[in-house]
Amino acid sequence: MIRLNDVIKSIPTDDDSEALKAGLKANRNKIMSILYKAEDEEIPSMLKDNTKTQNILIIENKSINELHSEEVKKIIEAVDFETSEQNVYKISRKQKDNKYTYHFRNFKYFYEKLGDKSDSQLNQFAKVFLEKCQVIEIRSWQIEQAITMFNSLNSTGLPLTDADIISAQLYSKAGRDKDSFNELWESINKLADELNTRRIVNIDAVLQQFMYINRAINKEYINIKEDGKESVDVTTPGLRRYYTDIKKELLSEPLVLCNNLDKITKTWNEIKDYPVVKLLLKCNENAKLYLSSYLYRFETTNITETKVQDICECLLRLFTVLELVDVGYSSSKFKTFLFSENIKLVDKTISIDTIINDFNDHIKKNWDVGSISEAISAYEKNLIVYLNEYLYTKSKSVRFDFAENVNIEHIMPASGRNISTIRQDAGITDKDEFNTIVNKLGNKILLEDDINKSISNEWFKTKKQNSINSKSGYKDSKYAIAVALTTYPKDTWTKDDIETASKKAIERIVKFIFNN
Repeated sequence: MIRLNDVIKSIPTDDDSEALKAGLKANRNKIMSILYKAEDEEIPSMLKDNTKTQNILIIENKSINELHSEEVKKIIEAVDFETSEQNVYKISRKQKDNKYTYHFRNFKYFYEKLGDKSDSQLNQFAKVFLEKCQVIEIRSWQIEQAITMFNSLNSTGLPLTDADIISAQLYSKAGRDKDSFNELWESINKLADELNTRRIVNIDAVLQQFMYINRAINKEYINIKEDGKESVDVTTPGLRRYYTDIKKELLSEPLVLCNNLDKITKTWNEIKDYPVVKLLLKCNENAKLYLSSYLYRFETTNITETKVQDICECLLRLFTVLELVDVGYSSSKFKTFLFSENIKLVDKTISIDTIINDFNDHIKKNWDVGSISEAISAYEKNLIVYLNEYLYTKSKSVRFDFAENVNIEHIMPASGRNISTIRQDAGITDKDEFNTIVNKLGNKILLEDDINKSISNEWFKTKKQNSINSKSGYKDSKYAIAVALTTYPKDTWTKDDIETASKKAIERIVKFIFNN
């Protein structure tokens, strides 16, 4: 409609264009009669007054998984592309077209695609669309049959998610509670979507976490051998199979299951801004599963940072080791241990001290201080920079936190206009040696984005100065290590200084990992 209106306005009124313009108007009017259920005589007044095309129910999206059911209405009611773009929902923290819903992205795609066509091609497209396309309504009263038909018809489109299928099964079994189920499921789905913009959890992740919790509560993956000893089966079923086949009884009480999912989602919403949780979420994605299991033992209203601290630190210690060693998550040193421990995590009768001791024993049994120290010394990525800041602030009894846009600052710049002189002053002549030294843990700190952009390639003396108020530097930071550097006794930052800072950081992190 919008593209047709744009073209009709741009076509000159002359004999050569008269037939084309008439054809475009005729096709536009046919589309309006379909969209707005309008009679021919009503269309001229609708074109003059766009308020007459507002609030006409054209199509209603009743899907309980649709978070933006008003999107199509906003697009159809817009008088031009700019208005539609202004009115539609924008997903926070997303960039470019990713910030829009699929509804608007589809609309934008066709709007731009048709903009590449000539006026006559657009007219032909509208004619074919009106004369050849059909809308077929297919109804099914059996969920499995409906899913099968949808998957068959939608073979080239986006597939149904596990949450789509599980929610359909739950809805079919809700009986007289369908309205209550719809309200609760939509609430869970909406909150999970908001959390997903922070990359915390989405609705499928919430379902997965409850699967882990339920399997742990019921010890579903523990096998008893002939000698009476237990073994842990770390094989994990797919979500769909677990809910619709292995534990299909969970679907027989939709509100009970939804209340469990609601508890998990609200727990994440409660803890999402706890600094230690933000730090843990920078680790391996699997850490979320075990944190969720432990917190399931608490009512959401009773969760505090203090209750979260110890379990987060246990998981931080083990997942930091995972970051450092060559062995992957699926090995017995990680996944098997965590599966076994998960049974204790969900059991509120088992104290956090018992769990801490389990992590202590497991880490000390499988790794030694020397090999972990060497791994940290050779480590060049950034996760442990956050951990080092956390441990330093904790040792100084300063509150730790970090912003999403925090930068990793190289105290000795890794590049820049003065790099050759800086390298010489640091006592490093070999370029390869410099590239190794500059990426060591002792040369990296957390720093605000704006401060880092201001001073990242400057001399250390300039970065640490605290007397010139007009220039940003470490003095303006909220990060404890950066602030501490303002009183550093030297005005140069050399290879020896990096080695000393690295040694202190390694000792700090090793002490944390082994809980010494």
